[in-house]
Amino acid sequence: MNVQIIADSASDLPDSYIEQYGIKRVSLTVHLDDQDYLDAVDIQSKDVYDAMRNGKAPKTSQVSPHTFKDLFEEYAKKGQPCLYLALSSELSGTYQTAKMMQQEVLEEYPDFQLEVIDTHCASLGYGLVVRRVAQLAQESADMETLLKKAESHMNHMEHIFTVDDLEYLKRGGRVSAAAAFVGTMLKIKPLLHVENGQLIPLEKIRGQKKVLKRMLELMNERGEDLGNQPIAISHGDDAERAEQLAEMIREEHGTKEIIIHQIGSAIGAHAGPGTIALFFLNKSYE
Repeated sequence: MNVQIIADSASDLPDSYIEQYGIKRVSLTVHLDDQDYLDAVDIQSKDVYDAMRNGKAPKTSQVSPHTFKDLFEEYAKKGQPCLYLALSSELSGTYQTAKMMQQEVLEEYPDFQLEVIDTHCASLGYGLVVRRVAQLAQESADMETLLKKAESHMNHMEHIFTVDDLEYLKRGGRVSAAAAFVGTMLKIKPLLHVENGQLIPLEKIRGQKKVLKRMLELMNERGEDLGNQPIAISHGDDAERAEQLAEMIREEHGTKEIIIHQIGSAIGAHAGPGTIALFFLNKSYE
């Protein structure tokens, strides 16, 4: 029996990939206007971005323990091996919750093959890891092979991103109120990356046009065999700039596959509209 791949909604994978590779997706919760919504089920990210532009401050919470327990038990009863690849534990408590529920379920079903992995990745960087592992799972790869591939991809996945308004990062505690105010006044755009699952500021750049150019330069410095690996760009309701960046990459590297998709509500509620994020491997694709 093939290994069932499970991911959460912060992977930002398009529904077409979720269906194509038989991935089971569990949703984080978005809190907006005193209502709770399941990300990618009850609310779409465009609604969240529009609310943020109107001054609202949506919040998110992790996947609930009972969601994981019910899901794991469902597969345990069927004897279906499962691999849950989680959003970075530095950004959400979802991984820790899944580990707790894994322990509970395995006490009741000790022969159940269930692995829970912290990818240390987010958005489509996380999504690219999930997609590659799910491709192999469909080809009947065993658990050991899948774990090795997940580890290789997640350890070599680069995340380079910028936000349009520092106010959203300030709300999430990523920058100080003073830095957000000064940055907005001077039209400074921060570049950040992910290191050990955490968001780390890289550089400050003045002006939107320079940001995309610098993102491409960083990819050139860090990436390997960029024409022959899938590259992903996720955006906070700014498809035009995402496509602009994609075209720059195609011109430079002749990249065959660039996935462009909107950042989902779980990540978008913290990054805000206008975010542009670039994901690629710093090693050859395999």
